Amino acid sequence: MPILPRLGENRKPTPRPAPRVQADAHPTDEPARTRRRRSRTGDEPFIARVVNDWWTRLLEAVFEGSLSEQEERYASHLGRRDYMWNTLGTSSWGLTFPALTVVATQLAGVEEAGMFSMAFIVGTLLMIAVYYGVRTFQVSDLDEACSFASYQAHRAAIALIAAVAGVLYVAVRGYDAQMAIICAGVFIYKIVDGIADVYEGRLQQADKLYLAGISQTVRSVGAVAAFALALLVTRSLAVASVVMAVAAVASLGLLTAPLALLETDKSRPVAASEVGLIFRQCFPLFCALFLFNLIESVPKFVMEGALAYENQLYFNALYFPAQGILLTVGALYKPQLLRLASIWANPRKRRRFNLIIVAVMAVIAAITAVMALVMHAVGLPLMSILYGVDFGRFALLSFLMIVAGGITAGIDFLYAVIAILRRQDGVIRLYLIATAAALVLSLVLVNLLGLAGAVWSYLATMAVLFVLIALEYGRIQRTIARERNPFRDR
Repeated sequence: MPILPRLGENRKPTPRPAPRVQADAHPTDEPARTRRRRSRTGDEPFIARVVNDWWTRLLEAVFEGSLSEQEERYASHLGRRDYMWNTLGTSSWGLTFPALTVVATQLAGVEEAGMFSMAFIVGTLLMIAVYYGVRTFQVSDLDEACSFASYQAHRAAIALIAAVAGVLYVAVRGYDAQMAIICAGVFIYKIVDGIADVYEGRLQQADKLYLAGISQTVRSVGAVAAFALALLVTRSLAVASVVMAVAAVASLGLLTAPLALLETDKSRPVAASEVGLIFRQCFPLFCALFLFNLIESVPKFVMEGALAYENQLYFNALYFPAQGILLTVGALYKPQLLRLASIWANPRKRRRFNLIIVAVMAVIAAITAVMALVMHAVGLPLMSILYGVDFGRFALLSFLMIVAGGITAGIDFLYAVIAILRRQDGVIRLYLIATAAALVLSLVLVNLLGLAGAVWSYLATMAVLFVLIALEYGRIQRTIARERNPFRDR
């Protein structure tokens, strides 16, 4: 964690936040106890100094009886730092699953790595459920129609439901002790990931996104490091999964939650009506996000009943580069969503809006083509080295998965555009259709073709969903045109 700009000495008044000083404030403006602490630790290594400073601040706040009553120390409105740390946090989070599977394959073998991959897939669905699509709603709640305490209460309730669902899933599947412990560790880690999101959303709401990025980076890197070290020492995937969960809980309790409470204004008390509002307002987005991730997971669930666990590893390893397309495209267009919304708001710029849609689709196609070439030339040999498995035999499946990744990126973008048009409610039925298609295709093709059938069913399902959403987008455009000119079709 870097040394960050400090704020003034005044405590936060209520309701107006304390005035912020310039980032280059003179060192003598710091509180005396901070100067004494800095003089004591001046010769310490950087990481040790940062950890000691944070631990001292945390203990002082606990002894004084309230985290949220403390003065803020880190400034807001730091655009460059926001971008840098948010990118690092998102990247480290996205690389966590690939890194964990590589470590598991090298230290525990392909079969057990496949078991871990299956647990991670279910854990990711639980995490999506805990998210509940609230982040955008929370960050955009600038007037705080719902208090942060209400957001916390909502997230705690959803996390409890997700935990119960995880226990029921393990019981229904009838897993043995090893797989049950692996699932428990992974589920706790992913549920903690979902809980941490509400605190990181609070930091973003306070225009301190860089602190959220630091939190996400520490949690992701810490989980991988703890898992790798535990597996190296014990050679037990179950023990390593539990250690990973403990590391995640520790990062939440010692960094993420305290950081959000220390660096944002004190929240008003929780209100049941506000918690209910969050449930209602975010339900459509939750349905869309959960169904989309369920569609992606259907082939993996079918494989678990029909094929050996090692196929889970192969499928997910081939999927990671395809996911890279989705993340890359998202990094390109998501910062421009506000600009797209402003263009759409001007009726005279609607033609320009449609041209941007076409341009982004062309970019997605280009990125997909480049990724296919890179995977053929470098990706598959590199994966063979990392996993210790010959991925050259999966060249065709890799190409099919890359194509599916490009289609998935197109789906994600079109859904974002439809959300800008405020017509996203009609998309849920399309996801339900695609879920049914995924189940039918997976059951047939996996049992006929094995791993290849899982990849083909995934590609076919994404293609079906893309066509459905593209047709829906066209229908929405025609509806909007008729609303603007009701005499057009007469």
